[in-house]
Amino acid sequence: MTTKVFRLLPNGGPTSGMQPSDFTDQDAFTTADKREVNHTFFQTEDGSTLSGVWECAPCREEIDAYPVHEMMTVLAGSVTLTNADGSSDTFTAGDTFFIAKGTQCIWEITETLRKYYMICE
Repeated sequence: MTTKVFRLLPNGGPTSGMQPSDFTDQDAFTTADKREVNHTFFQTEDGSTLSGVWECAPCREEIDAYPVHEMMTVLAGSVTLTNADGSSDTFTAGDTFFIAKGTQCIWEITETLRKYYMICE
């Protein structure tokens, strides 16, 4: 693999933009809008590390164990994370946060969310 420096763009790839994705279960969407798009800017050969930009319409998911370590920066929209103990935090444009693999939480997008992400398994 060739290592290089690259810029993450908020609208996806410079020529391909954002592409439909299906990370979110269709039953999790909370409005008629079920749009979800993604652009992966970087992925290791084994898929253990990814970085890109993702956008998703409002949805709500109860997550027993978050599947990866993920750091995110919100570009637009709003997401509220509720921890197993009932405490919650809402993240909006400009906020950066981290979820550790195995975290039990409720993930609720209340306003269409666009974020940069860095995932490590």
